[in-house]
Amino acid sequence: MLKISGLNAFYDNVHALKSVDLEIKQGEIVSLIGSNGAGKTTTLSCICGLVAARSGSITYRDKDITNSPTHKIISGGIGLAPEGREVFPGLTVEENLRLGAYARRDPGGLADAYSRVYDLFPRLKERTAQAAGTLSGGEQQMLAIGRALMSGPELLLLDEPSLGLAPNLVLMIFELIREINKQGVTILLVEQNANLALYTSNRTYVLETGHVVISGESRDLLKDEGIKKAYLGQ
Repeated sequence: MLKISGLNAFYDNVHALKSVDLEIKQGEIVSLIGSNGAGKTTTLSCICGLVAARSGSITYRDKDITNSPTHKIISGGIGLAPEGREVFPGLTVEENLRLGAYARRDPGGLADAYSRVYDLFPRLKERTAQAAGTLSGGEQQMLAIGRALMSGPELLLLDEPSLGLAPNLVLMIFELIREINKQGVTILLVEQNANLALYTSNRTYVLETGHVVISGESRDLLKDEGIKKAYLGQ
């Protein structure tokens, strides 16, 4: 579904991604883990066209989307729930969700998109007219994911969905991530909680200072002593 080959990206003179290779097959949950500054968010930003690739390629459904405009990438079937949620605090829940559907080519599908999001996140349905800035952290995370789903993506990019949330809310969000995947959405998950990422995903890539240093089946990496020591606190 998505293939990244030899991807290099820079912030000014800082070499953030160094020949990154990554592949996601339809129906998978693939996780991307690593320490702060490893290049995880930069990878997602390159996929979405928010950060320019210096070299290498990104193909989605056999189409080269490297450095394509973000709105075209979203229209093509990729959605992003960014790190820090980034909801529009002065707009209502419904208005935030509507903004997520701006790239839809089927205006008649808007009602179905709302229904899908509200079925997944009943709390949002109870707060449709409430300003997003007054929601709890967990509700804002639901809104960020729901907004990304409003475009009807086939591939959903999730950047640190557990960040800043209480443990019980983290577990609920990850249950919803699994449910979204069961509904047919392929997921690329960037997550600071390596344990949860490995338990949730089919395959995992580990980034260190812009390099992919190891990749494989998540269940196998859970048993890897180096992974345990570096990322699982064991």
